[in-house]
Amino acid sequence: MAEQFLPDFELESEHTPVPETATGDLADLLVRYLDQLGVDYVFGLPGGAIEPFYNALARGRRRGGPDAIVMRHETGAAFAGDGYYWTTGKMAVVAATTGPGATNLMTGVASAKSNEIPMLVITAQTALPHMGRGAFQDSSDAGIDTIAMFNGITKFNSLVSHRDQFEHKLASAILSAMLVPRGPVHLSVPRDVFCQQGPQYPSFDLKKLLADASSVNQHNVRPLIHRLRKCAEPVFVLGEGAADAVDLILELALQLGGSVVTTPHGKGLINPHHPLYRGVVGFAGHESANATLTNPNVDVVAAVGTNLGEWASAGWDTRTLLNERLIHIDASAVNLRRSPMASLHVQGDPHAIFEQVLLALVDPSSDTEEAMRTITAQAERDGDMQRYFTLDDEEAFTDHAVPIRPARLMNELGRRLPPSTRYCADTGNSLAWAIHYLMPADRRLWRRRANSRTDSGPRTERRSGGRRWQGPGLFRGALEFASMGWAIGAAIGASLGSRPDPVVCITGDGSVLMSGQELTVATQLNLPIIWIILNDSAYGMVKHGQRMTGAEPIAFDLPSVDFAQVAAGQGARSQVITSVEDLDRVDFDEIIASGVPYVLDVRIDPGDAPPMGARIKVLTDN
Repeated sequence: MAEQFLPDFELESEHTPVPETATGDLADLLVRYLDQLGVDYVFGLPGGAIEPFYNALARGRRRGGPDAIVMRHETGAAFAGDGYYWTTGKMAVVAATTGPGATNLMTGVASAKSNEIPMLVITAQTALPHMGRGAFQDSSDAGIDTIAMFNGITKFNSLVSHRDQFEHKLASAILSAMLVPRGPVHLSVPRDVFCQQGPQYPSFDLKKLLADASSVNQHNVRPLIHRLRKCAEPVFVLGEGAADAVDLILELALQLGGSVVTTPHGKGLINPHHPLYRGVVGFAGHESANATLTNPNVDVVAAVGTNLGEWASAGWDTRTLLNERLIHIDASAVNLRRSPMASLHVQGDPHAIFEQVLLALVDPSSDTEEAMRTITAQAERDGDMQRYFTLDDEEAFTDHAVPIRPARLMNELGRRLPPSTRYCADTGNSLAWAIHYLMPADRRLWRRRANSRTDSGPRTERRSGGRRWQGPGLFRGALEFASMGWAIGAAIGASLGSRPDPVVCITGDGSVLMSGQELTVATQLNLPIIWIILNDSAYGMVKHGQRMTGAEPIAFDLPSVDFAQVAAGQGARSQVITSVEDLDRVDFDEIIASGVPYVLDVRIDPGDAPPMGARIKVLTDN
């Protein structure tokens, strides 16, 4: 295996230098480290034991340091940090007080672990002399031991019991969070330790320690080049980890006569009208993607930046992905261990790998970009841009039925919203419909790279602190741990990281009843988030799953709620949607320009089943 590569991360601080102050406690030192790394926000809730950290945040904010975003529940804070990382590439930072503050974080931290989100989790403890004496919200090993609880959901987890431990443990935690596979790390700091004096300025240059290591092991890439040179008809399967390398892979696929599919995690990385794109494979995917992968002429399936878990592999399907044609390319050794049947593993940064592959296989004089411009021009002359993959129900995609069908709603969102829009989809039916029917894309099929490759070596490009950040895809869901309400918090963090671009949260009534209080954060901060609530008075995935598997119909009913009125009471603008004609009366341009949240309470047909066959197969196989 090649060396592990560091993640996509903005290393240059956007903040002003930290001036000298009279204070020098450890809480201030923590804030200075966050400032050194360019962290803009800390998501969380305050409390007595964590108060020294919030005091330091207030002092740091006056110097231009990170701002405190006060969420309504600690789980929502972790979800918001996840969304912030998605749109910025910067480490998520979340904070909570001792006791229930720490335990409330755990679902969000577990989600970050499953989805490889680098997250620094700071919780407080009661003062050291008070531990084990029945102190208020005691979370030490002599009380409700939160350190033990975080063990299984973090990469690094430690109590800071002495000031001399603080800086070293903080640096170790941050490096652990950012190393592939990325993930959350946890430091629990007693209140009195936060207040102890320490170094006034950071002793470690974390920017330097997190410098780019995107060199590629040539010995590791050579077999990949050999296989691709000999292949007749390759298919490239792109997961979320391929985001940095999409343009390179598209260029290679065009030159080799291949095609491209994405996993659900990679949806939104490619314009859905791209002539090489054949849709999504895996949960809520497209039959055209399956047909492409099972084509007997396909001799290489190169899966890039995907964990090949249940969601990405259509329930570990050996017919489409998990067979001897597979080449698995990923920065994470953990992900590569999930594909023992692959004929070749290549570990490393996908961008660096495909730079080398293109240099070896593609004639530098060929003008791929000109070919793509020709294809784009032809598509635009033909009117509506052509789609090269099929939907399960094409009729539903254009149906005028009332109440509006979710497939048609997804169609309208893709058509009416601007190309810079980012979409978060919540666990449940909303995720299935969005993966299958939502078309998040601008009309460009090819993004011209600022500096082309040359035959003298890889292209050069602007880097931030030695590490590129090319931006995320346009779509995301929390697909592994799959927490309901994730998208509600994630949309807030994503919006803070991508302003003024709009963010759309596609969620269900069950998720809103669970986590909808976070809407008030968006109204308080005037975030241009559009909330699409699919309202069918049920836990829809439970209801339809029971019907599809022959289970007893039980425990899925929800009350009828007017979410438009609820949203208005929370300070948001809102509207009830039952038809396409109702959408015609929504001025999306005006909503986005207003810079305030807007809730669309979409009343959908409760009998409309989502495209979730892959999940049903997994459930019924056992």
